[in-house]
Amino acid sequence: MLGKLFHYAADAILISAILAGIKRSTGLTVASNKIENADVRSAVDKYLSIGEWIMDQGIIFVSTSKYFERKR
Repeated sequence: MLGKLFHYAADAILISAILAGIKRSTGLTVASNKIENADVRSAVDKYLSIGEWIMDQGIIFVSTSKYFERKR
């Protein structure tokens, strides 16, 4: 049971990170301001901010790695 919960939580975090990547590369984001319920809107915004944080940490990690290089 705990394994399934961990698996679902990891999947949710990965989806949030994918949405953060879509936001950064295209500018498209979830229109949370159209959610009427303030509590749900707040939860969605916090969920999306987790993906942004994961994305930031991933960028920091790969930018310090010798196996990645920046090409422009």
